[in-house]
Amino acid sequence: MDKIYSINGPVVKVKNSRSFSMLEMVYVGNKRLISEVIGVNSEFTTIQVYEGTTGLMPGEPVVGTGAAMSALLGPGIITNIFDGIERPLRSLAELTGAFIGDGAAVSSLDTEKKYQVTLTVKKGDRLSAGQVYATCPETPVITHRCMLSPLSKGGEVVWTAPDGEYCINDTVAKIRTDRGTEEELTLCQRWPIRTPRPSARRLPIDRPLITGQRVIDTIAPIAKGGTAAIPGGFGTGKTMTQHQLAKWCDADIIVYIGCGERGNEMTQVLEEFSELIDPRTGRPLTDRTVLIANTSNMPVSAREASIYTGITLAEYYRDMGYHIAIMADSTSRWAEALRELSGRLEEMPAEEGFPAYLPSRISEFYERAGYVETLSGAEGSVSIIGAVSPQGSDFSEPVTQNTKRFVRCFWALDKSLAYARHYPAINWTASYSEYTDDLADYYRKNVAPDFMEVRQEISNILAKESSLMEIVKLMGADVLPDDQKLLIETAKAVRVGFLQQNAYHKDDTYVPLDKQYRMMKLILCFFEQGREALEKGCTVSSITGTGWVERIIKVKYDIPNDKPELFDEYIDRMQKDFAELTGGVTVGA
Repeated sequence: MDKIYSINGPVVKVKNSRSFSMLEMVYVGNKRLISEVIGVNSEFTTIQVYEGTTGLMPGEPVVGTGAAMSALLGPGIITNIFDGIERPLRSLAELTGAFIGDGAAVSSLDTEKKYQVTLTVKKGDRLSAGQVYATCPETPVITHRCMLSPLSKGGEVVWTAPDGEYCINDTVAKIRTDRGTEEELTLCQRWPIRTPRPSARRLPIDRPLITGQRVIDTIAPIAKGGTAAIPGGFGTGKTMTQHQLAKWCDADIIVYIGCGERGNEMTQVLEEFSELIDPRTGRPLTDRTVLIANTSNMPVSAREASIYTGITLAEYYRDMGYHIAIMADSTSRWAEALRELSGRLEEMPAEEGFPAYLPSRISEFYERAGYVETLSGAEGSVSIIGAVSPQGSDFSEPVTQNTKRFVRCFWALDKSLAYARHYPAINWTASYSEYTDDLADYYRKNVAPDFMEVRQEISNILAKESSLMEIVKLMGADVLPDDQKLLIETAKAVRVGFLQQNAYHKDDTYVPLDKQYRMMKLILCFFEQGREALEKGCTVSSITGTGWVERIIKVKYDIPNDKPELFDEYIDRMQKDFAELTGGVTVGA
């Protein structure tokens, strides 16, 4: 029997063994701690333990499973709360109390709960990998589709159970493979977490993930199947922004990964998610949410695995034809787990002590996002929104810089905006999206033909204001000509009236794309009317004296989301006010 030779935190070594293969799941010690082989050579087998190693001693047994570290996939994932290695926290609490005990053996999914199953195949049908053979209502809003594993070769259906109630391990169908062997199909399957699930083909990313947050949807949009990073220092609102996106984005299912975050913060997430009402369905948000909670005081190696567990669950539901949004909070804590394990393995450190393979690990994670045609012919997507926590808000540190290399959307949080209570605290000049051109056709066809041009004009106003403010800080605003003073006033309306949102206001917490477009048009109308008024001899003070800057700022509250036609009345009134200001001729008429 193979035995422990040495223990260094979560890293265990076995000497002179030929029993284990790379990335094999093993059980370590008398408590049978869940572990994974991460290194094999002629002398030592190196294992990382996903549970606490306190009390573990040399000489205790190490037992292999012959399989890779895998996630159990089946009905019961949605609404559940897992730790980093897919153990349900509610079941662990019942078994070991408030503190998770080492070696606690619980099934990832409830094996005794019955689901109302409807078979979608009959005897004589032929099944191939990824095809659906049964469905069951997992929650009131999510229908679970049981699919043939991508690892299966498929075959002819030779037997099906009648529709009825079944547990996840009950056999509901049998197929005969081309080799003549019989394969039993249950409601669940296993998949190695470090291996991406296959798809028929990748599709173009040309549809936005609509969030209802104006600075995101308009200035730096993310596509369905896209990737985004939210970097920001302590207190800048990373978690709050992800909560807002989880509630309002138009994904079918949310996978929230709390990776190495503070325990009290994760407790707040669990409590809030259970109380939030989903605006799409009117039911609790947990009916379409999976939570993976791996707090900073849990074993560090499980923190490293939690990211892969979360993306595997997301890919599984993507293969059913759903659109998934992953909120990873935060990938910096995941990278710190990599650094700690690398140090214990005595690997050569790279920049700031992180392992040299940090960029490849980050890219492996984000590359599993995408919009795909599934093996069953449906369309599904996985969008990844990862928070990054650079120490001291230093965006030049390795995790932020390497994340920036592999994501196409970058929402930089600004400490000064956060402290000024500007929500979301996304700095519009430091943020960018490479999806803008890909999404242009969608915006033109579904919102307005000139949406992209209007968006660009708003962005130009903000960019010009940013350069003018350098002069204002040095010499004051009085030295600027009137047209630049007008631009600064217009930029104020953009910043406070458009980019800043109130998460507690019913009409401002989520804003449809049509209202976003009309708000921008109203701002540009003011800017155009103001410039023509200046040409007719009016002063900036007389233009601001009309009160339209303040009205534009308040329009997000004054015009309900379901009454966009009121914007036309605002524009008519604005033109009349400027006509009076300039001597009776309606400007722009």
